[in-house]
Amino acid sequence: MNAAATLPNGAALVEKLKGNPRLPLMLGGAALVAAIAVGVMWSRQPDYKVLYTNLSERDGGAVIQSLQQMNVPYKFAEGGGAVMVPADKVAETRLRLASQGLPKSGTTGMELMDNQKFGISQFAEQVNYQRGLEGELARSIESIGAVQSARVHLAIPKPTLFVRERQKPTASVVLQLYPGRAVDEGQVAAITHLVSSSVPELTPKSISIVDQHGNLLSGSSDRSMDATQLKFVQQVEQSYVKRVESILAPILGKDNVHAQVTADIDFSSVEHTDESFKPNQDPTKAAIRSQQTSESNQQGGSAVGGVPGALSNQPPAAAVAPVTTPQPPRQPGQPNAPAQAQPNQATQTAEKTGPSSNRRDATTNYELDRTVRHVQQAPGGVKRLSVAVVVNYRSKVDAKGKPVTEALSAKELAQIENLTKEAMGFSADRGDSLNVVNSPFTADNKTEPELPLWKQPQIIDLAKTGVGYLLLALLAMFLWFKVARPVLRKYTTPALPATIEATDATAAEAALPPPEEETNPEVLRLAAKYESDLALVRDAAQRDPRLVASVIKTWMANDEG
Repeated sequence: MNAAATLPNGAALVEKLKGNPRLPLMLGGAALVAAIAVGVMWSRQPDYKVLYTNLSERDGGAVIQSLQQMNVPYKFAEGGGAVMVPADKVAETRLRLASQGLPKSGTTGMELMDNQKFGISQFAEQVNYQRGLEGELARSIESIGAVQSARVHLAIPKPTLFVRERQKPTASVVLQLYPGRAVDEGQVAAITHLVSSSVPELTPKSISIVDQHGNLLSGSSDRSMDATQLKFVQQVEQSYVKRVESILAPILGKDNVHAQVTADIDFSSVEHTDESFKPNQDPTKAAIRSQQTSESNQQGGSAVGGVPGALSNQPPAAAVAPVTTPQPPRQPGQPNAPAQAQPNQATQTAEKTGPSSNRRDATTNYELDRTVRHVQQAPGGVKRLSVAVVVNYRSKVDAKGKPVTEALSAKELAQIENLTKEAMGFSADRGDSLNVVNSPFTADNKTEPELPLWKQPQIIDLAKTGVGYLLLALLAMFLWFKVARPVLRKYTTPALPATIEATDATAAEAALPPPEEETNPEVLRLAAKYESDLALVRDAAQRDPRLVASVIKTWMANDEG
């Protein structure tokens, strides 16, 4: 019977491993392939994303049941507070769950209007519309990164035809923020304008925003400017500072001039209409609107006179022909008629014609010189500018070669002041002010010398990182050559037969010199040579055990022959 059969199972396995040195390599390769396969399968697992968060127990159970029916894989995260599904199925799953009305306790939007019943009252329809509007606003607010959940309450008054009874709508927003997160003034202003723009006639002043701790986040009414206006003022001031410094830097140097600007901005929106009338300066060039002329003539008849009354209003008397005596014919040689007969004819003509009167009335209306001006002033105009400029002393070298500083002359300061006025657009009517000061600067403005390369923090951090990686590499090499490799050699090298070990021991004892000959140099040289040959044989046995075994078998066969 083979001796290996009597050994325990563990020892037999070790003997098999020693007898077949390729078996550990095969097992290691199989383990490596299995590890690679597990890594590939793990990398191919779907990326899960959040489907719903903060679900109630009832909604959570209904959602899980629907996911199981749809064969959609899922898992829980954040201590069971979130349901996660594969990323490529999030949108499809939400739509399919929404068609089933899940989750029921979540925020509902305008989908409330999809299932309107026939014959619904106007009040119920208005309530559903308001609920849907509140839900849509809450969803929009929840899209902000710091907001975990939101609730919106709208107070929309009933419309009325009476102007005095009309009321403006108001709104309240409650924000549930993530732990350790906060919203800044810009985000609060954005939420305020978002809500005010979604409801007709809702002003930003009528919106109150509160967080989960009861803190009022919306701005108070006594604040003069909001964040947008404050940012605009800063931008205007910085633009004027750049103008002043850019025009003075080429003359004085970049580090020898500093400017500060305070701008008074008018954010009020003004709209007014003017209508003025001016007299016509040149009547010949004036435009005629209308012209009316009335003319009347009266001849004959007696002029009506006297006190107005019944007597003066009597009709005229009947006309009576005048009695005239015909003149006898003039005899030859008789002188002409006297000249007094001519006045009688004029009198007769006047009596026939009677008195006459003429009347003429003319009215002319001219167009008025009228001017109508409608002015709408946009907010953001500059009301007043206050500019302060500090100029450094001039640096020069004296006769001894030492650097000194001296003040600028009055003429140079006047030139700097004029340039600054032109750059800032100085206006005395607006009330602008400018102050230019010439003063030496302190030495704190000088830049520090650059650190050497080996003292820079970035280089030091890089060196620390490299040393750490080098230590890890050295530790890995030490573990491989001093621990792992000897263990592998110990369990993978096959043991030599007992006869070989006995032969080696007998040969070693025979080759050793007697104790009394140890002092001979020749003996010591032979012993050292034997030890080196024995080391070579052992090394060869470890590298190629089969070759050594075949040599020993050949020796044994020769001895038996």
